[in-house]
Amino acid sequence: MLDYKDIIIKHYALHMSGRQIAAAIGASKSGVNDFLKAFEQCESLSYPLPAGITNYGIAELVYGKNPEGVDGRDLSFELPDFAEVEKQMNSRKNMTLVFLWGRYKNRCMAEEKKFYSYRQFCGRYMSWREENYETLHFNAVIGEKMEVDFAGKTFSMINRLTGELSTIVVFVAVLPYSQYIYAEGMLSTKEPQWIDVNNHALRFFGGVPAIVVCDNCKQAVTVNKDWIEPELNKDYAEWAEHNGTVILPAKVRRPKSLAEGTVKFATTWIIAALCNRKFFSFEEVQCAVAEKLEELNQYPFKKREGCRYSAYSDEEQAFMKPLPLTPYEPAVWSTAKVPLDYLITDGKNKYSVPFDLIGEEVDIQLTKTMVEVFFHGSRVASHKRVLRQLRDPIVQPEHMPIEHRKYLTYNADEFIRWAQDAGQYTLAVVKAFLSSGREPEQGYKSCARLTRLGDKYGLDRLEKACERVIAYGVQPSIRNISTVLKNRQDKLASASSDVPKPPKSHGITRGAAYFQRGGAQQ
Repeated sequence: MLDYKDIIIKHYALHMSGRQIAAAIGASKSGVNDFLKAFEQCESLSYPLPAGITNYGIAELVYGKNPEGVDGRDLSFELPDFAEVEKQMNSRKNMTLVFLWGRYKNRCMAEEKKFYSYRQFCGRYMSWREENYETLHFNAVIGEKMEVDFAGKTFSMINRLTGELSTIVVFVAVLPYSQYIYAEGMLSTKEPQWIDVNNHALRFFGGVPAIVVCDNCKQAVTVNKDWIEPELNKDYAEWAEHNGTVILPAKVRRPKSLAEGTVKFATTWIIAALCNRKFFSFEEVQCAVAEKLEELNQYPFKKREGCRYSAYSDEEQAFMKPLPLTPYEPAVWSTAKVPLDYLITDGKNKYSVPFDLIGEEVDIQLTKTMVEVFFHGSRVASHKRVLRQLRDPIVQPEHMPIEHRKYLTYNADEFIRWAQDAGQYTLAVVKAFLSSGREPEQGYKSCARLTRLGDKYGLDRLEKACERVIAYGVQPSIRNISTVLKNRQDKLASASSDVPKPPKSHGITRGAAYFQRGGAQQ
């Protein structure tokens, strides 16, 4: 079937002859001229054509209801409204051609008209779509989507010192309504860098769209078997929640219509222009990409007024959601089992988690500034990350058992104040512990254990035990004080009277003869 609309436009708008039109569309000259003659004689149709008219409609008005249509169709059969069929297929969820054919069949039977079989219905619908596809597109919704992808082609950067070549991958983001484009070179396409370039795209656009359409790359999607419920990369899902948008992966093996075309266009405009240039630093690469990107966004449209930048700034920007106060920080996720000291590590320092999670598996999220711990999806600990290595772990008091929290307030003054309440001998022991090392902190453990002995046995018994140990003239230690308390030696009458005294020196009172054989009998 000839493309009647194309023939009419070429003849009346472009003033082409029948011979020129036949050569342009690959048809016979006589067929084109015969149609133009019939069109001129048609009283019900003229140029310009009515809006929405199809080739079938033109043929019916120009040639009339002949027994055989110009396309070989028997005009005694009722022609379905394929424009309505297309609309229903694209706008109604779970709509099928079987259902629409049944509706067409019932209507024809009610009006006593001949109808096509299901097979003929589908065949003619496919033919109609091929001829009218250019008019069957849906306008992008303003501010609704941002489509992201990697450009297929790359270029290289040279290391000045070693001559090593590094591959530069180009990330592209596009807003379908205004076709406004963002592009950035990347040395790495790992997850943290993927989050960074998505952050940069939002900052470039100055707002957040309602939906982000991405390809099924591993940085964004873990599993996408049925498209309905894809499993997103955990970090990318957190990024979407932080920015108040939704991730919608493209169907597997089905390209994103505008993004794919824009990527190809950006590949030609940016990468092709830069592939022959030599770059010796990543800063040079970024400057060159930004320069070509500005040219691209400022380049005038061919079929509409303005350019990509003006279409965005004048129309679409106002419909974007505001950016969050702080950009999302890319994170590294890991899993760990909480040890007995209820401390997890970022590889350099240790951080506390609630002690009641000892033995449980937790998820750890590491960013540049934060260490966050999750248990069954709920955040249970959050610490500011310290990049320099510390001697001691970072512990929050609420994560510790009550008996462990005492350690946080330990200092020499507190131990001395406590010992003064217990007694002079306990005070002497505490001072001995604090002065036993180079620094008072070295005696904190012994002082802490001494306080626990006081809690267990009472301060009175502890005071008497310390008195007894000091009376013995030995260096005080937790072991000998604990032994005195366990053996209840502190309950003897007097510590001073119970201490063994050295023997008195009286000289020799009996001579050697006394101890001779039989001397004892004298």
